[in-house]
Amino acid sequence: MANVDETNNDSSLELLALLETHRDEFAQEWVRTVSATLRGRLSAAEAAQELNEIYGALLGALKQGGLASRGEHFSEVRSLLVELSRTRARRGFTPTETALCVFSLKGVLEAALVNTEGGAQAYLKLSKLLDDLGLFTVEEHAKTREEIISSQAEQLLELSTPVVKLWDGILGVPLVGTLDSARTQVVMEKLLQGLLDSNSTHAIIDITGVPAVDTQVAQHLLKTVVAARMMGAQCTISGIRPQIAQTIVALGIEFGDIATKATLAAALQSALAEIQAAEKVRPEGLL
Repeated sequence: MANVDETNNDSSLELLALLETHRDEFAQEWVRTVSATLRGRLSAAEAAQELNEIYGALLGALKQGGLASRGEHFSEVRSLLVELSRTRARRGFTPTETALCVFSLKGVLEAALVNTEGGAQAYLKLSKLLDDLGLFTVEEHAKTREEIISSQAEQLLELSTPVVKLWDGILGVPLVGTLDSARTQVVMEKLLQGLLDSNSTHAIIDITGVPAVDTQVAQHLLKTVVAARMMGAQCTISGIRPQIAQTIVALGIEFGDIATKATLAAALQSALAEIQAAEKVRPEGLL
């Protein structure tokens, strides 16, 4: 058993010596190999800086604790690979392309290691290490893509729920697409903030662009109306097409005393009439 440990230790030392002696040669060949796959998405200079830093950190980790990639001595290597993965994900590289960036170092070192005494065993160890690090980049790439997708979804929610001023004292919220819980929350927040900022007394929620209204969608609409009423605003739901009206009746959905109109124009006309009526009955000197 001692002989096996000594052999393993000797091969690791030989591997480290070879990587250090030919550092510039191996690093340059690694950069050249990876640069051929960039296709303008990353500059060769940026790739060279990334890979040279990783190569240096890899040597430092091997000196400190050997080939155990899960050890603390590999923390700097992993930190650099996290940054590489995040950069590649943002630049449009696939998880496979990102992992191959690490795997390509095996091809650079293969000829130099396999043809030396004990080099085959050292290469197998290094190959396993690089496989682990390459798979680590895939995990980090996936995390970054999930973050990007989540951020884009939030931005789309903001863009798909505009609150527009239709007239003095009247806000409109044209909805397009499916209304779910997350979107309802965004609509509610933007509408309430719009009412506060503009000091509006009427809000029109237009559902012309909502493909279907079921019990869940109706509940979301009711929550938004109730929240607006708590701010002192009168709400009207417009865009009630014949098919939507039939569905609402068939499902037994009750909108109660909430005003509904077939078109946005009809809802706006009704809101204007209410504002004019309120101004006529307002006592003199009361703002």
